Amino acid sequence: MYLKQLSVINFKNYAEAGLTFSEGVNVFTGNNGAGKTNLLDAIYYLALCKSYFNPIDSQQIKQGTDFFIVTGNFDRDGKAENIACSVKKNQKKQFKRNKKDYQRLADHIGLLPLVMVSPYDISIIIEGSDERRKFIDNVISQTDNSYLDELLVYNKVLANRNALLKQIADTGRYDPALLEIIDEQLTASGNRIFEKRKLFMEAFTSIFNKHYSFLSDDAEQVEMVYDSQLLLNDFAGLLKKNMEKDRMLERTNAGIHKDDLVFSIHGMPMKKFGSQGQQKSFLIALKLAQYSFLDRQNKFKPILLLDDIFDKLDDSRVTKLMQMISNHDFGQVFITDTSESRVRGIFDNIGVAITLFKVKGGEIDA
Repeated sequence: MYLKQLSVINFKNYAEAGLTFSEGVNVFTGNNGAGKTNLLDAIYYLALCKSYFNPIDSQQIKQGTDFFIVTGNFDRDGKAENIACSVKKNQKKQFKRNKKDYQRLADHIGLLPLVMVSPYDISIIIEGSDERRKFIDNVISQTDNSYLDELLVYNKVLANRNALLKQIADTGRYDPALLEIIDEQLTASGNRIFEKRKLFMEAFTSIFNKHYSFLSDDAEQVEMVYDSQLLLNDFAGLLKKNMEKDRMLERTNAGIHKDDLVFSIHGMPMKKFGSQGQQKSFLIALKLAQYSFLDRQNKFKPILLLDDIFDKLDDSRVTKLMQMISNHDFGQVFITDTSESRVRGIFDNIGVAITLFKVKGGEIDA
C-alpha cells in the first residue's frame, strides 16, 4: 500500500499544497517550524481520522480561515482509494472514502494501516500507564474491527459504575442488585479485551526484541512485560475484593483500565536508567514492531512516518535503521529532517534513492 498524491487546503500553516510521492522513501527537509511535520500529520489524518498531535480538529484549521480539507489518493493492494477529510468550524467532521461518507469513523480504522514515529512518543516511556495502553489499543484496533467497539463498551460501563459509586457515597443508598448487573457487564467486556491484549503481547514481544537487537547490535538487554491484574486474578473476584476500597474512593480500582507495559534496560526501569539514545532506540524498536505486526496481520505493508528521528541517535544506529527501512521488509516511508545534506549522505551511503521535498514557511519545492 502507498500514498500516490496528497492535497491540503487551509491545513495548519498550509494555504494550499499538492504533492506526488514515490513508492519508496520520501523526505521533507527544512528548518524547524517550516511545516514538515504538518505534512506527516495530514497523512496520519487520512489513516486514523485525527491528528497525531492535537485531538481538537478545529485547531488544525489555518489561522484566518474557517475550514480545512485533506485528500489522499492511495494504492491499496492494487486498488485505488480516495480518502478525504474536511473540518469546518462548529460543524461535524466529514470523512469520505471514494466520495461516500462514513457513518462511523471507527469503520475506517484499519483500512490504511500506518505507523508514526515522533519525538512526542517519549511520553510512552516517561508518562503514566494511559500512554502505554493507548499504544496497545492503537495497534490492535488497526487489525481488529471489533476491538475499538469493545473498548467503547467497557469505558461506558466503567463510567456508569464510577457514577454509581459516587451516587452511593453522596446518598448513602446502596443497591447491590444494580451494582451486580453493572459488574457482570464490566467483567464480560473486560475479559474479552484482556484476552485480546494478552494474545497481542505474546506475538508482539518477540517482534520487538528482534528489532531492538538489530538496532543496538545486542549491546543492551531490554525487556517489555505486559502487566495486568487479570493475569493472576479473576476479574469478578477482584471487583468483589475491592468493593470497600471502591466505595471509599468512589472509583473502580480493578480492571483492564489499570493495565500497563513495564519497560526495563539491564533489569532497571528504562524511564530512569535509559540514556536519551537508548530510550529513542527503544521507542523506534517499539514502533517498528508495530509496523511488522500490522504487516503480518494485513498481508500488505503499512505506511511509515518518521518525524525528526536522527536526533540523539548515534551514526551506527541511524545507518542500521535506514538500512532496515529501505529493504524489502518495508514499503513507503516518509521522513522529516532539518538537514538536507545529512539525509542525502545517509541514503547515498546505503545506495537508496529518495524523493526529496524542501519545505519553507508552508511552501514546498520538489
